[in-house]
Amino acid sequence: QVQLVESGGGLVQTGGSLRLSCQASEGTFSSYNMAWFRGKEREFVAGINWSAGYTRYADSVKGRFTISRDNAKNTVYLQMNSLKAEDTAVYYCAATYCSRGVVITGNEYDYWGQGTQVTVSS
Repeated sequence: QVQLVESGGGLVQTGGSLRLSCQASEGTFSSYNMAWFRGKEREFVAGINWSAGYTRYADSVKGRFTISRDNAKNTVYLQMNSLKAEDTAVYYCAATYCSRGVVITGNEYDYWGQGTQVTVSS
């Protein structure tokens, strides 16, 4: 069982930046591909494979958000720049076994964090 804990959310003005972190309890963190989703409908935001050699982004965040990971720290990050009001949501990190690839469908992910609120004020 992998436990995921997000942090770094908050209130920021339009055009500002935030960095989200998600720390995993599992020692075999590098066995998982990781992703960030947002909102009640679990919209895919960004994903990264186990080795950080491949990343994938939703069109709405390309060029503004960057996903990265540090396997030594069991942590995945989401750097969010040029934030817009429409980025306001609860952000969740999720883990899937690396054999599945970096998929964009939430039900392909096995483990989820509790979420962290991001609010962008205009």
